[in-house]
Formats: sequence, structure tokens, C-alpha cells
Amino acid sequence: MNGARGRALLTPRSAAGTLGAPWLPFPLMTDLAHASTEYAARLSIDVVDAGGVAGRMAEDVLAGLTAVPKQLPPKYFYDDAGSRLFEQITRLPEYYPSRAERELLEETADELMAELRPAEIVELGAGSSAKTRRLLSAPTAPEHLRRFVPLDVSREIVESSALGLLADFPYLSVHGVIGDFERHLHHVPQAIGRRLVLFLGGTIGNLHPPERTAFLASVRGLLGPGDRVLIGLDLVKDVATMEAAYNDSAGVTAEFNRNMLRFINRELGANFEPEAFAHRAFFNAEHSRIEMHLAPSVPQEVSAPDISLSVTISPSETIWTESSYKFTPESVAGMLADAGLRLERCYANDRPDRRFALALAAPA
Repeated sequence: MNGARGRALLTPRSAAGTLGAPWLPFPLMTDLAHASTEYAARLSIDVVDAGGVAGRMAEDVLAGLTAVPKQLPPKYFYDDAGSRLFEQITRLPEYYPSRAERELLEETADELMAELRPAEIVELGAGSSAKTRRLLSAPTAPEHLRRFVPLDVSREIVESSALGLLADFPYLSVHGVIGDFERHLHHVPQAIGRRLVLFLGGTIGNLHPPERTAFLASVRGLLGPGDRVLIGLDLVKDVATMEAAYNDSAGVTAEFNRNMLRFINRELGANFEPEAFAHRAFFNAEHSRIEMHLAPSVPQEVSAPDISLSVTISPSETIWTESSYKFTPESVAGMLADAGLRLERCYANDRPDRRFALALAAPA
């Protein structure tokens, strides 16, 4: 592989040691019958989880708010308002991960596609697939790439982004899967040739180690001998830079965090007072992760009659809403090995304030 300008190719020995989908300019497409005949021939959607995120919220909220410590899954950040707030976050000066990953994709996409020559790309947690467009735009893509398989919980976003991709890439077909990447990987259609699986955005860092290993083992099950998986990971860097990304001066991340409570109020009839909770985000060095919490300033009596929930949240406790693990090349290699994968290369940019990596792995 030739080195790309502006990034380093790291191996475990050489190194120092997500969400939300963008809102798209084209209209949402919820009725495939309105698509043109040309697009309909190239587009299929499998709905394997019609209930989506909201359909599982009751069980998760009841379990999480009666646990010690109290916690809520980060997937409940992403109602419509939360998705818009996350888009604002990605444009904030403090939030480096999205920019860093886009830069790496810009620099590596052509060589990756020319070397791997996949017949299909499968993207897990695809959202709008905005970053994936860089791979689809690689010069060699029309020669070998035939199908794109986005898997996401949002049917509307998958359909709308699919129509944009079909319009812009006439050589491509799209087979969408509406489901949860932790629960529905077995619904990914049978491969039509060499496969490249994408898991971008640093979302792997939102999974705790046991969940992460189980998930990656499931991803391993999607891969044949010549297939690869490309994973976006945030790297350990100075604590001030990492914490600033989750504590922006404009307060957008704080509003994003509190918006989860508004989503739960609306869906489950709960009575959270979001403004009574302070946003806290800090780096837990022992576990190499940023943690986001919501902390009440005074005791909060929270009820949700629809799910028979009634709890008191005191100022001495918090609701843990997100973990974002940070990695080193050594920890990446170990994580992959535990799941039956082998790290082939780890592309990382060389800016200390934007340390981010794309790990390319093969079946072990």
C-alpha cells in the first residue's frame, strides 16, 4: 500500500499509546411505489424490525432506571430532534471525530477500493451513508461494485438515502435492511461476491467490551475468506481534547443529552423535567472511555404510568447515557482477535488533536 498524505499507517507495534443520521437535501421516500421504474428495479428494502427503536424503549427504560447505576441506551438520543442536534455537534469546532474520519476516508478510499475490489459494501448503522459516498465515488468502483446493503433502524432514512445513491451511481443496486445492527445481522442478504463491511463513526466505542466482542463475532460471521471489515475508531489522545469534544462551549451536546429525556416523555408518558438535569462528560482513564451522564440538581420523582415505572433520582446519583471508548492500535488488535478477526492495517491521521483511525480487518 502506498502512504496517503496527511495520515500514518500504524501497526500495533509502531503506535504510541456514534447516532444520528444527517438530514438530506432530497425528500423522504416512504412509499416505494412512487419510485421510478428504473429505481424500483435496483432497490429492495427488507423490514425486519418494524417497531424500530421506540418499540423497544419501554423494556430498556424500565430496566435501565431500576438498575444500579441508572443508565439509558444511547440509541435513544436519536429522535428527529436528537438527529438534528447531532448534526450540529458534528460541525462544532470541538468535535473532531467526524471531521477526522471524513479526512481519512478521503485519503484512503481510492486505494482501498482499488486493492479490495468488493462486489458489495454492507454498512452497519448506515444512517444517510454520507461518508460511504466517498468509497462509491472511487475510480474503480464501477468496475467491480454492484450492490450496497445499508442496515439501519430508520426506514425513512434508508429509503431516502438509497434514492440519492441510485440517482448518483447508476451502476449500483441497493438492498436495504431495516433493523438493529446488534440483533439483525443474520438478515443481511447472502453475499454476491467479495464483501466489504463498514462500521463507521466510532460507534464501536459505544459498546462495552462484552457487547463489542459479541457484535464483532457476529460481523465475523458475515465475512468469507476474501472479505474485509473497515471500522472507525477514536484513538486515545490528551484528555482535554477528548473531554472538550463532549463539553462544547455552545452547549449543544448538553442539549443533545437532555433531549433523550424528552423523547422518553413523549413515547412513554414519563414526566422527566429535562432542564433539572445537568450534563456531565468526562474521561474515565481506568476504562479508557468518555462517559456522559445526566445529574439532577435536586431529587427528581420520575414516573411513567404506561410502564409502571416510579423512581427517585437523587443528586448523589446520575443517569449514565453514553460510553465512548477510546483505543490504541494495541487494544484494537486485541479486540479484533477476541472476535476471530485479524488486524491488517490501521490508518490514522497524524494530527495529535484529531487522532482517529480506520482499522481494516480480515477473518483470522
